[in-house]
Amino acid sequence: MPAVATSDARSSRTSAQLAAVVVGVGVCSALHVGKLPVAIPALRDALGLGLVQAGFLLSLVQLAGMTLGLIVGLSADRLGPRRVMLAGLLLLALGSALGAWAPDVSVLLGTRVLEGLGFLLAVLPAPGLLRQHVHHPHTLSRALGWWGAYMPLGTALALLLGAPLLSVLGWRWVWLGLAVLTLMAAALLALRVPADGVVSIGVGDGVQPRRPAAWWPRLRQTLGASGPWMVALAFFLYSGQWLAVVGFLPTIYSQAGYSGHTVGLLTALAAGINMLGNIGAGRWMSRGTRPGVVLSLGYFAMALGAVVAFGAVGHPVWQYLAVLLFSGVGGLIPGTLFGLAVVLAPGKDTVSTTVGWMQQFSSLGQFLGPPVVAWLAMQAGGWQWTWVVTGACSLLGVVLAYQLQRAWERRPSAVTL
Repeated sequence: MPAVATSDARSSRTSAQLAAVVVGVGVCSALHVGKLPVAIPALRDALGLGLVQAGFLLSLVQLAGMTLGLIVGLSADRLGPRRVMLAGLLLLALGSALGAWAPDVSVLLGTRVLEGLGFLLAVLPAPGLLRQHVHHPHTLSRALGWWGAYMPLGTALALLLGAPLLSVLGWRWVWLGLAVLTLMAAALLALRVPADGVVSIGVGDGVQPRRPAAWWPRLRQTLGASGPWMVALAFFLYSGQWLAVVGFLPTIYSQAGYSGHTVGLLTALAAGINMLGNIGAGRWMSRGTRPGVVLSLGYFAMALGAVVAFGAVGHPVWQYLAVLLFSGVGGLIPGTLFGLAVVLAPGKDTVSTTVGWMQQFSSLGQFLGPPVVAWLAMQAGGWQWTWVVTGACSLLGVVLAYQLQRAWERRPSAVTL
């Protein structure tokens, strides 16, 4: 028994180390998304970047996810998640390096398209890679919770460190430095994660996984099951309202008279605190908490937070605390949905396809949410009715949480979360 316990402990440590590498890759990739908002003033001065062009630069990453998520998921299930992630990191590094030498905005837009594709390839297969190699249920649940935090963590780091680095180094050296950092992440992934098809963590029978079926059968299997649709819609309802609220914070607080430095810190904290919910979701799920309960708590917190944040006009402290509640507790939702996606996928060879479908709906929510909220604010002459949109999303999210709970309870007993 001591020998078995020692082997289990060693395997658990190896699983945790692998998960840390994968999450680190996600954070590195997210830095490329978060580097742009803080660099817009520098790009405006250096390249004459216009407001519309800045909007395109911000949305191009979401455009890739919105149009190619399902295809990338199918490719990852067919070619192997590690292989696709490495290709994505190389494309991401190439796009950033080429962007560092962009002579004008049109070339920078082209390199941003390359970065968007690289980002999608680098992050979308990660849950499937974790499912493939991390076979300890508790470690897997926590790893997926941490994975859900990669985006807010990377965005917060970019917001906090971007301005000082840009002022010292300039935007071109920041782009080049991130390209080098991404190549280092690719090397770490290649060295520390087993090749696709090699199962070495927690599996003692030495049986190699079967080759995934062709594209069309896996696509039909994925879209013909209810689980992928429910997790995708639930992520759509979360991502649209989250980006709409957090994304407009700089505008709202700038209009209230806060300095640029203060606005940056407040926005970074509001984005970064989201990771606490993601990590908390992973821990709760590893202890057997019902996913429907965790999801409902997240949606209720977002509804309450939005009502206070946009309704308590004249009380900025309470409004900001409500935003922290909205983002922090709302972070329970993506952390839970990543975990549900890997167990509600209709087969082991459709995990990345399911995550890809979820990614498309997530990107669609981020693409549509801010314009809808902005339109409502213009019609109402202020932000006081924004909670109507976010509240409707949260209410529908609670309904989906109930349906996801029922699907989770009906899953095969061999599938664990």
